[in-house]
Amino acid sequence: MSSKAIKKIKPLGFPWETSDPFLFCVHHADLYPSGNDEMGPDASLSGRHLGNDFVVKDGWRMYHGTKVPGFPAHPHRGFETVTIVKKGLVDHSDSLGAAGRFGNGDVQWMTAGKGVQHSEMFPLLNKENGNPLELFQIWLNLPQAKKMAEPHFAMLWGDTIPTYEATDENGKKISVDIIAGKIGDLQAPEPAPDSWAADPKNEVGIWIIKMENGAKWKIPASKNDINRTVYSYIGNNLKIEGESIAPYHGVELVSTAEVTIENGEEESFLLLLQGKPIGEPVAQYGPFVMNYQAEIQQAMMDFQQTQFGGWPWPEHDHVHPREQGRFAKHADGRLEEKEG
Repeated sequence: MSSKAIKKIKPLGFPWETSDPFLFCVHHADLYPSGNDEMGPDASLSGRHLGNDFVVKDGWRMYHGTKVPGFPAHPHRGFETVTIVKKGLVDHSDSLGAAGRFGNGDVQWMTAGKGVQHSEMFPLLNKENGNPLELFQIWLNLPQAKKMAEPHFAMLWGDTIPTYEATDENGKKISVDIIAGKIGDLQAPEPAPDSWAADPKNEVGIWIIKMENGAKWKIPASKNDINRTVYSYIGNNLKIEGESIAPYHGVELVSTAEVTIENGEEESFLLLLQGKPIGEPVAQYGPFVMNYQAEIQQAMMDFQQTQFGGWPWPEHDHVHPREQGRFAKHADGRLEEKEG
């Protein structure tokens, strides 16, 4: 490997491998057909392994859904989920009575903390045409001191997420959506309050980088030596520090160096994840992430006994009414509503 700024290049699997303080990232891209009356696919579901449908068939998957695609009620403890919806919509419902519908550029930042159940369903509202969906879900760890924090979710609506824009010496354009962290004077919206990202000293960054064909951009150096990885998920003939990067690969970088990205002949998209490592032991079993196995056992017992507050919705795959717009209802009753 010729560049000292590149630590490692690796192909992306499912999920994507990440570095501390992140646990993993998944990229969902599904070309759903038109919706039926139940907001599920207006198409045959035969031949699918319903309840665990992760194989792309006809361009889409049902995941754990049986009528509506998505992830019916399931528990979490000890970490955070950051759900970035680029296309399509997600219906959130949880055991605290909170709910929401968000998408088309919105981000939900949820702290599971001491324990919450939630569902994430993908309602197919359009009955006349297709319902494409593209989203990232990123798991961000919590330090031991915050693992039993009160559950919380914050909505980062698309119109509040800043975009850094630049033009290179050849007039080619670069734009960066800043979901966490900052570039220059542009600062992302505040994350959930107990997040590792809430302390600027941890330099947590979640950026989506869009590069015009032939564009060149230098990723700014971090203040401190932290973990930084860029994931190339759309595009061809990308180069980082002169090194050719195949599509659908992740590149671990030296964060304290300015690193040059040079795009090829097609528009490219990359995800950047960075942050100071938490540096604590990680014990994970499915939806629970703690420091030690004994704490995993306790999480399982607590969930069996309390269901993390129970399930106040009529179905585990609950979706909101078709005519409902984008909204967020918080556990304290606070309501946010958005047009569209």
